[in-house]
Amino acid sequence: MTRSHRRVGAVLGLLGAGVALAGCASAAADTRAMPRTGVNAALHAALPAAVRQRGEIRVITDASYAPASSFAADGKTIVGFEPDLGAALGSVLGVRVVFANDDFAKLPGMLGRGQADMIMSAMTDTADRERTLDFVDYFSAGTSLVVQRGNPHGISDLESLCGQIVAVESGTVQAGLLARLQAHCGASPIRVLSEPTNDDAILQVRIGKAAALPMDYPPADVLTTDPHTRPNYQLASTAQYEPGLYGIGFAKDNTALRTAVTAALRQLVTDGTYRDVLHKWDVLGGAVRTISVNGA
Repeated sequence: MTRSHRRVGAVLGLLGAGVALAGCASAAADTRAMPRTGVNAALHAALPAAVRQRGEIRVITDASYAPASSFAADGKTIVGFEPDLGAALGSVLGVRVVFANDDFAKLPGMLGRGQADMIMSAMTDTADRERTLDFVDYFSAGTSLVVQRGNPHGISDLESLCGQIVAVESGTVQAGLLARLQAHCGASPIRVLSEPTNDDAILQVRIGKAAALPMDYPPADVLTTDPHTRPNYQLASTAQYEPGLYGIGFAKDNTALRTAVTAALRQLVTDGTYRDVLHKWDVLGGAVRTISVNGA
């Protein structure tokens, strides 16, 4: 299959050269992925008054996770299947959807402080996270192990991480996976390098400081198959561990927005726009049949 990874090529090229993008930026979502139906007046009216008055939904993401969300070649515009889905949601709801970047581990706190309306950042819906956030689930993915091309440390599965230095992005389900795995490592614990962004964690593998990096399969697939980065990285195996659902995160008290977004996303599934977006980014394998709420 021909891969539609052109937009992430420039970002991944920098990572292939050992340079990680960082910083904070915001951008309107890519508006080229438009729904097949127009504004739903009833759903627009159901939005919280503050959202209608602003005319926009503020979304926060960690833009280091292509093809979900990452920076385009200009270093400012956030692109990926999440911004495209966000743009399509905005077209149904009759408002703009604006993405801003920050470190993944900071996102729940920012939402709780009212600095954003939603999190859309390849965030896996888990029972633990549902204690403080509500989720509208829109994608499915498992964890893969990324290693240097040639696999110099002979990583083959989770158990082979014991005794190794392993990079991981802070606050992710992969960080929790490594913590649980430690109990099985006995006298050969994993030395975990926690990094604020996925780009930073990838760099640790690139320079040989870490033997492996557990990350969601879609970005791992991009990293290990894109022509810019394939010479430097490979998957340790084809296995995907602990598959779960990506969820759009909402504050517990923001039920009006959660309900409106759920209905809008279901409309995108029904009219085919949802599959159009995932096909554009070559991630149809992660499509869900139904949009669920708090499905962990």
